[in-house]
Amino acid sequence: MHGGLSSALDGIRLSVHVLAATVWVGGQLTLAGLVPTARRLGEGAPKALARAFARVQWPAYAVLVVTGFWNVSAIHAGQPRSWVMVLVIKIVVVALAGAAAFLHTRASTTRGLAIWGALTALSSIAALVMGVFLAG
Repeated sequence: MHGGLSSALDGIRLSVHVLAATVWVGGQLTLAGLVPTARRLGEGAPKALARAFARVQWPAYAVLVVTGFWNVSAIHAGQPRSWVMVLVIKIVVVALAGAAAFLHTRASTTRGLAIWGALTALSSIAALVMGVFLAG
């Protein structure tokens, strides 16, 4: 019976992590696809969409970080050195994604928005791919 409860908790932990990644990464890609249409709706429309997305983006990022640490504590023991190296790189990339997203929200030029937005998306996708490799 204990194994069943442990397995269920593992499933919940991983599902919450994947759901948060879906919001964080998928939301960025969706928003990027909506921006050209939003521009035609008015000058302030893209910023309004970005602010609305931020209300779900940042809580999703927080859930990713918390469940990420939970994942590591649940499965870290006994992992090979190569797994640990990928994990360390992923943690750096996740921090980069969060910092780039924050700087994107503070950018005041089109160039800054583009650079920080692209870095956010690329680092977020890289973190997602590394997570798949870590999960096996």
